[in-house]
Amino acid sequence: MSAAQRPHWTRQIVSRCTYLWPLKAVGTATFMMLFFWGYFGILRNPLYPASVMPLTAVDAWIPFTPLAFPAYVSLWVYASLPPALMRDFRQLVLFGVWIAAMCLFCLGLFWIFPTQVPLADIDWALYPEMAVIKNVDPGGNACPSLHVAAAVFTAFWLDRIVAAIGAPQWLRWLNGAQCLAILWSTVATRQHVVLDVLAGLVVGIAFALPALRQTTGSLLAETV
Repeated sequence: MSAAQRPHWTRQIVSRCTYLWPLKAVGTATFMMLFFWGYFGILRNPLYPASVMPLTAVDAWIPFTPLAFPAYVSLWVYASLPPALMRDFRQLVLFGVWIAAMCLFCLGLFWIFPTQVPLADIDWALYPEMAVIKNVDPGGNACPSLHVAAAVFTAFWLDRIVAAIGAPQWLRWLNGAQCLAILWSTVATRQHVVLDVLAGLVVGIAFALPALRQTTGSLLAETV
């Protein structure tokens, strides 16, 4: 279908979001519940004592700010967008298989080579929203940052979809900006250090590129 024949990109988004939406909703929720079950199970039961990740000069350049909290937690909505925007069951399954493989790879590393971030000299009681995260996830399962890996993996898939539906260029830039904001937030909330981010970036790219090579035109084409 030529660009002139395709429905307007906003109509495509609506039709894609309504395609198999109950399956997508249940599948995404189930995936996240299973992920958190595995994540916190490994966080509390690592195979060895956790090693503390070293700080770099770049860590000192990125100050702590509670303003990073919304960007940090936005990952869970952001990572749900690619499956929500798919119109092909095979590609929906493919996305799930690849992101599950990436998560299992990182969880395996967390279990065998546990790491944690250095303790920050911050009174978390002064920042209630951050205190909730710190009480649940005190900075373990640090390297590679799975938060970063998931954001990068999502950004690659969203970029492919956004380009395919003929959306304006600003939407692709917004996608990139959101991904960068999440990467920044992992350090600005002191949940990760820069080395965790770099490792997560490598993991996200390493899984996103081969996953996208397996996709076909059915991921991209608008069929109605």
